[in-house]
Amino acid sequence: MFISFLGAAHEVTGSCHYLEACGKKMLIDCGMFQGRDEKQNEDSLGINAGEIDYIFITHAHIDHTGRLPLLSKLGFHGEIYATSASCDLCSIMLRDSAHIQEFESEWKSRKGKRSGAGITEPLYGMQDAENVLKLFKPCIYDNLISIAPGITIRFVDVGHLLGSASLEIYLEENNEKRKIVFSGDIGNSNQPIIKDPEYINDADYIVMESTYGDREHEPVADYRVSLASIIKETFDRGGNVVIPSFAVGRTQELLYFLRDIEEKQMVEGHPNFPVYVDSPLAVEAIKIFGKDVYGYFDDEAMELVRKGINPIYFPSLKTSVTSDDSRAINFLTEPAVIISSSGMCEAGRIKHHLKHNLWRPESTVVFVGFQAKGTLGRALLEGAKKVKLFGEEIEVKAQIRELHGISGHADQKGLLRWLEAFNQKKPERVFIVHGEREVGDGFAKLIAGKYGLVTAVPDRGDKYDLLQNVCVYKAEPAPVAETLPGLKGTQFGSPVFGRLVAAGNRLMEVIRRSEHGANKDLDAFTRQIDSLSEKWGR
Repeated sequence: MFISFLGAAHEVTGSCHYLEACGKKMLIDCGMFQGRDEKQNEDSLGINAGEIDYIFITHAHIDHTGRLPLLSKLGFHGEIYATSASCDLCSIMLRDSAHIQEFESEWKSRKGKRSGAGITEPLYGMQDAENVLKLFKPCIYDNLISIAPGITIRFVDVGHLLGSASLEIYLEENNEKRKIVFSGDIGNSNQPIIKDPEYINDADYIVMESTYGDREHEPVADYRVSLASIIKETFDRGGNVVIPSFAVGRTQELLYFLRDIEEKQMVEGHPNFPVYVDSPLAVEAIKIFGKDVYGYFDDEAMELVRKGINPIYFPSLKTSVTSDDSRAINFLTEPAVIISSSGMCEAGRIKHHLKHNLWRPESTVVFVGFQAKGTLGRALLEGAKKVKLFGEEIEVKAQIRELHGISGHADQKGLLRWLEAFNQKKPERVFIVHGEREVGDGFAKLIAGKYGLVTAVPDRGDKYDLLQNVCVYKAEPAPVAETLPGLKGTQFGSPVFGRLVAAGNRLMEVIRRSEHGANKDLDAFTRQIDSLSEKWGR
């Protein structure tokens, strides 16, 4: 029995874990890396896709599922198990991801022809997505499912997204038994629409996320009040409220709050204000949230359903599907709330709305989810004064706000509460994944000291023997020279120096992304950096 870590190792994206047991080869999630050129990771799995027998999906988010069509393209033809709601969401999300891959490769190819760089092939296409969707097997929470001799699984509601789950895997091989629990993304308590996380009380090994392992969410007395206040202030200035939001999960939660804000007329002076959801994927997800109700919605949402009220719909809600619909939003004469994906501002229609609003001091950009290192969203939160969108430099004059109360991830207290439930049997080891380097390392030290647990924070490629509880292969840690490791603006006495550090990290990300640029552009970029170094290094 062996486990290898192929993603979300000392990073938040690209979740993928490889399990070998009972003569079978299995993956737990197969997510896309966000904030980088995914083509660089096309062969990063280091395994033969055609040899994989089963894939188990904890939830539908692209950082956990986005490379499934790539596996199909590379020869995977096994079975994929997920909850029924996750299957429904994946059916729209993977098609959407394939469309984005095809669109962006076409755009890069046109650009490449002009610069002499050649044609860019998509990571995968729509047919690859269609092929992999045929392999999904829908499952129900809490049911024990026999996969193969010696392999049984169970999905347990983890309260992160509609259909999200922790995964129990029971293995028996040569009279040796082991139970491994994969946390998936652990949800925040008291989220709208979906239920709170359920707990598991025993495991031999735990693979646990640590996204917010170093912090507690800021207390929000009433999220509706905070959001309504931002909307009122912005509308009073004549600006738009632009919300980069994950199309699946976060957008529906926002609509849940906005329906209540509209119903109670909480934005004084602006009754029945328009709300635009500009994302075909989000529109499709809204339909699925209306379908997958029983067994997934919490008591409050179900009470609305029983009264005949759609929890995420209200009369002033407008949805945008076509490109013409999307473009028309930027010519509105009255202020509006614009919700668009992607949530980290890396792709999709949100970049167009940022282009039209970032330069306007009267507008506000509100972040309502985690922003990974290297993403445009992270750059804006860290105080970028200028950003480049579609080849054009945009000055950032809009207000940049962040609301934490709606986080889909448990904070440190929530993570510890989930771990403390394992009180029937002390695990042999807890693997900490899905956290940035400093966060994962710190969380591992915290739980080792607090509970006396043996922990490991694997790097990508690390392999462990689950019978002997030893590491049998230690990969070289990912290079960290391209960032300023351990330096966060909030830990310095001078916030100005903190912003300088953040700007340095963004510069290193720009350098990394420029690897395949034209030589003349790279040479000019180098001269500019050399000039800055000479000026400030004296």
